[in-house]
Amino acid sequence: MELHHEFTVPVPVDDAWRALLDIERVAPCMPGAAVQDYDGKTVNGSVKVKVGPITVTYKGTAVFEEQDEDAHRIVLIASGRETRGQGTARATVTSTLTEQDGGTAVSVRTDLTVTGRPAQFGRGVMAEVGDRIIGRFAQNLAEQLGDQPQEAQPPVVDEPLDLFRTAGVPVAKRAAAAAAVVVALVVVLRRWRRR
Repeated sequence: MELHHEFTVPVPVDDAWRALLDIERVAPCMPGAAVQDYDGKTVNGSVKVKVGPITVTYKGTAVFEEQDEDAHRIVLIASGRETRGQGTARATVTSTLTEQDGGTAVSVRTDLTVTGRPAQFGRGVMAEVGDRIIGRFAQNLAEQLGDQPQEAQPPVVDEPLDLFRTAGVPVAKRAAAAAAVVVALVVVLRRWRRR
């Protein structure tokens, strides 16, 4: 599935570019992410995802396929596998940075393939979850890049990304809509039987 997200950060484009390439600094901004090592091109790490009472950990790699400083364009190919299960995730993430009113607009296009339990959510819910994840990432990154000195910032806690909490509202909306349709059908059938 293809997802598209946009956000802004309150620093000039060159500063945002350097920050986004500083993996050790930016990784804690992504909910549930942890970096084990980084050699300048390949990141080895993990992402914890909580689905209700179950926590799934994906371990994998992300490789910078492109880092075009002139165009401020990054292409990252990431893949991971569940540590306890058969689920997989693969994504090609293309980010483009542009100057906007003294800050930086970041456009992120993701071509995502997910198998296993999280894939059961479907495209609509995954898109809404993606919006919330990117929103949290953008907020964390903006706070980190803001005027606060590094020492004054609160420590980032490596807690799993709670898909149930994140997707709960969209899933509830879909469930409510489906329930309304079922109730309407039951009412129509009862009236039809009475006739």
